[in-house]
Amino acid sequence: MTTYVWNYLPEYEKERAEILDAVETVFSSGQLVLGASVRGFEEEFAAYHGVRHCTGVDNGTNAVKLALQSIGVGPGDEVITVSNTAAPTVIAIDGAGATPVFVDVKADDYLMDVDQVAAAITPRTKALLPVHLYGQCVDMAPLEALAAEHGLAVVEDCAQAHGARHHGRLAGTMGDVAAFSFYPTKVLGAYGDGGAVVTNSDEADSALRRLRYYGMEKVYYVVQTPGHNSRLDEVQAEILRRKLTRLDEYVDGRRAVARRYEEALGDLTGPGGLTLPATNAGNEHVYYVYVVRHPKRDEIIERLKAYDISLNISYPWPVHTMTGFAHLGYAKGSLPVTEALADEIFSLPMYPSLPLDVQDKVISALRDVLTTV
Repeated sequence: MTTYVWNYLPEYEKERAEILDAVETVFSSGQLVLGASVRGFEEEFAAYHGVRHCTGVDNGTNAVKLALQSIGVGPGDEVITVSNTAAPTVIAIDGAGATPVFVDVKADDYLMDVDQVAAAITPRTKALLPVHLYGQCVDMAPLEALAAEHGLAVVEDCAQAHGARHHGRLAGTMGDVAAFSFYPTKVLGAYGDGGAVVTNSDEADSALRRLRYYGMEKVYYVVQTPGHNSRLDEVQAEILRRKLTRLDEYVDGRRAVARRYEEALGDLTGPGGLTLPATNAGNEHVYYVYVVRHPKRDEIIERLKAYDISLNISYPWPVHTMTGFAHLGYAKGSLPVTEALADEIFSLPMYPSLPLDVQDKVISALRDVLTTV
């Protein structure tokens, strides 16, 4: 059987009864859209983060888009972010009508190089959009200071950082608004698409609730401002309610998997060898993905296929190099660290229900390959 980076079936086998009960709860409730399950999840997710508001939406991409729109980002505005991210981050900025502006990432943690942000700010800059990538948070204090100095908003992309902390603060609680994805692979994943935006702003929350429901608010069928059809599904919300109670357990499981990798592969690190994930001071990593780095990445991945192991790359094509964003004008070499990472990083299997024998298979095969590559 082929080993993949992610597999939901071990978790489903363990939680099947509760997942099916969640489905039954919704189907027997008499309300299938924006009912008690969505309201309950919104209240519980907000409470988990210690914030005033949560608005459930249909996916993580729209969570970012609506978060931007809720604070007034639109055509003519610029949003500073990174190219080393999943394309939906940038698609959401474009979808809001704004222009993405990229800064490079750091070579040690692959996160936004906050020292480059000040130089990227222009009179058109409206928001800073740090991506808490791979499971740990961007260094937020400098961004918060820049935002305050220049009158900018901070929009956190937390799609990969549920439960992560930065100097004690949860991802999603450090900006003006924060977007989450509940795609099945996420640290807190649904059994389909889903997303949410959290905020302490009454104004942003009110805007979000209009935006996700066509632009309607108190009087249905009356559009106040054009919006979207971006509602969180009742079934997914009820499943997420059940899984939210185990979010910290999921995080602990991911950290245990990461520790086993570190213990088993640590002796293969060094110049020209394998680079394991680095956790920054003050960060509590949740290991959404376990990203490693090697100069012979492509050869390693190809040779692992002989062991029936299929690995993923997050991400092989930086967003600024994609044809769809060629109009932004970023030439090859403009973001050197991001481009170098794209040639060398790859992900090892990472999910809390990863069977030990499967992880051992990956470790053994990788050690075999690395000793002869």
